[in-house]
Amino acid sequence: MSSKKAILVIGAGDATGGAIARRFAREGYIACVTRRSEDKLAPLVDQIKADGGEAFGFGSDARKEEEMVALFQKIETEIAPIEVAVFNIGANVRYGITETTARVYYKVWEMACFGGFLMGREAAKAMLPRGRGTIIFTGATASLRGRDGFAAFAGAKHALRALAQSMARELWPKGIHVAHPVIDGAIDTEFIRSTFPERYATKDQGGIINPDSIAEAYWQLHMQPRDAWTHELEIRPWLETW
Repeated sequence: MSSKKAILVIGAGDATGGAIARRFAREGYIACVTRRSEDKLAPLVDQIKADGGEAFGFGSDARKEEEMVALFQKIETEIAPIEVAVFNIGANVRYGITETTARVYYKVWEMACFGGFLMGREAAKAMLPRGRGTIIFTGATASLRGRDGFAAFAGAKHALRALAQSMARELWPKGIHVAHPVIDGAIDTEFIRSTFPERYATKDQGGIINPDSIAEAYWQLHMQPRDAWTHELEIRPWLETW
């Protein structure tokens, strides 16, 4: 029987998602990465392969049930068992409450919460017969508190946190580790560099979160022994107020 294992990263962007995929690929996991535009995954897939790992990119919409079902079936039957599933879609937008249309609110909920439900359900279906696996939902500051202008985003992230809690209580006794890391701080991305130059200037002092540091935390979550599992982990740079 093949000993290959896969990690699925839903929302493998250029920062956190990509770093997570690379970190697990270095440990021998086959990195299966998705975003809506498959062509945007080429640099990440090529980098993992150049570093000696295995990777596959898939263009898929996490909000579409049929696409998520088909994605899990393809990976499980054609690539390797999914040992780790990570939901990493952001959907962070800011609108005042009177400017938040029904379409905006619903779209943010679909991306940041409903997609997480679809991934979590399909991951559980795949992992339960094996009695093992790790499911990680990336949280944010908005998972813990709502701020002005973030009614849609905070509502979706609160709901994703509740989903993770419910799944943990149901699946932990069955051998599946469900975790919800809260990323509370600016991440080293081009958006932060260009939009918040004063904050970005603190990078050398550890004021900006390195995506590789987040990826390391995710790897450590996956490697925890079952008698000391962590469900919620808060990750923030030293200068972040909380």
